[in-house]
Amino acid sequence: MSAATVLVFVLVAALAAVNGSNDVPKGVATLAGAGVTRYRTAILWGTATTLIGCVCSLVLASKMTKLFSGGIVTGKPTEAFAVAVLAGAAGWVGTATVLRLPVSTTHALIGGLLGAGLLLGPGAIAWGGIPGKLVIPLLISIGVAYAVSLLLALLFGRPGKTPAHVTSVPAEGRVAVREAPAAVAEKTSHRVLTVAHWFTSGATGFARGLNDTPKIVAIGAFALVPAGMRLWQIMLLVAGAMAVGSVVGGMRVARRLGEGVVKMNHREGFLANLTTASLVGLGAGYGLPMSTTHVSTGAIAGSAGPNLSRLSARTLRDFLIAWLVTPPFAAAVAALVFALAR
Repeated sequence: MSAATVLVFVLVAALAAVNGSNDVPKGVATLAGAGVTRYRTAILWGTATTLIGCVCSLVLASKMTKLFSGGIVTGKPTEAFAVAVLAGAAGWVGTATVLRLPVSTTHALIGGLLGAGLLLGPGAIAWGGIPGKLVIPLLISIGVAYAVSLLLALLFGRPGKTPAHVTSVPAEGRVAVREAPAAVAEKTSHRVLTVAHWFTSGATGFARGLNDTPKIVAIGAFALVPAGMRLWQIMLLVAGAMAVGSVVGGMRVARRLGEGVVKMNHREGFLANLTTASLVGLGAGYGLPMSTTHVSTGAIAGSAGPNLSRLSARTLRDFLIAWLVTPPFAAAVAALVFALAR
């Protein structure tokens, strides 16, 4: 391998690692935020289910791979181009993770592609397809996630508690407490909800693996496939680096999402994850590059219901600023690196 190819290999691993730190917590933060389990356990669950999604991505999310390998930049990519795009995306996602800001790797990659693509050559960027394939799905996803989660919150509000039924037992001279049928039913319902919450969190991790892995693989393939690596080998590199990144650095973003947006209960966390898993999974299957960040944040905010006072305006403001900065920051870094590398 040439020095440039080795650098691409390292940058693919770096981007996958910071993606794992920033994105894996988005599917499981509700488990810890709602008090179902500890953050560390939730992150391990998210890591495991994301790995499964990564492995399945080459088959189930092939449209996403095609979009990021040739649907945005139509010019012939070079090793320097791959280095620039990866450096721009990894630089911003890594910085945001340190700052405890959940940001979109999708947005960062698009910014990197556009920044380096502008210098790749005249007409290298397929501007006509960008609004329909990229901008509109990314912008609409947060609104749809909020609306769906809000609707679910209105339909399945917080249940009330049923008190235990108390009876006297004169023969033994003491008071015995037995649960009323309604209380038993509520406990059963709680167990079902717990299982469902774990399942939807896992489904979100799986969908996230489907959604993000092909994007990173596609950029790395620009230089690594000509050097002799196969797509499945690049996928394994991405999956392994994601897992390491999520275990090592996932705690920072997980706490910010699990507690910073809204103080949620068990049911609200489940509804938020149900929304996120459904939308991101559909997007990956149909080749729509939805941002897990936007979808999960919109779903968590919508789970609060119509009571907007429960939401942290400061946290949402910080998230919005980070989202707006993501594409231009990645584009600027990618353009600078490409100008130097070539």
